[in-house]
Amino acid sequence: MIISKGLRKVFHHEDVEAIALDHVDFYVGKGDFVAVMGPSGCGKTTLLNVLGLLDQPDEGEYFIDGLNATLLNEKQRSDLRKDKIGFIFQNFNLIDELTVFENVELPLIYQGVSTKARKIRVFEMLDKMGIPARKNYFPLQLSGGQQQRVAIARAIIGDPPLLLADEPTGALDSARGDEIMNILSKLNDNGTTIVMVTHSQRDAEYSNRIVNLFDGNLRNERR
Repeated sequence: MIISKGLRKVFHHEDVEAIALDHVDFYVGKGDFVAVMGPSGCGKTTLLNVLGLLDQPDEGEYFIDGLNATLLNEKQRSDLRKDKIGFIFQNFNLIDELTVFENVELPLIYQGVSTKARKIRVFEMLDKMGIPARKNYFPLQLSGGQQQRVAIARAIIGDPPLLLADEPTGALDSARGDEIMNILSKLNDNGTTIVMVTHSQRDAEYSNRIVNLFDGNLRNERR
């Protein structure tokens, strides 16, 4: 599903050059659950941003389902993100001014789904996430675990085949973290391909592949 060839990304800060990705070759098959581990600053989030089409590499190629995403213009990249990719962030990235229902509904609005169909799908998703009673709450009225459930619901409501998760349990205690990882594991069992960045060995054990990123290079893969 994902193939990267020679991905390189360099950031410039005044006179300092920081190499975030150093000719990374990466493969993720359909239905894989891959955990990317490594120390802070090693390029994990940069890799996820490139895979999610939020950032462009300086060199190299990136393919999704055989399509060379590095050749697309911004509108094409946006359309591909909308159709193929869901995102889960450590800090949830919910919109505080919108209710739980409205946050989860948002991707369906972008996809042009009808009002009636949106209502049905959002209620089904909130029920699946175990938070239907919170539909009219605002994010700041929820616990961290509940906010992350809303974030997952928003990420998967459009049925994306690829889910990218950046430290999905990083802001949660261990009990709530295990709840979130069990949800991700079930999604993967049902066919969703997942790439997850994590510092947690405990979380990484839910995956079927673990790769380590050091100084912008992937090393030490194990299953």
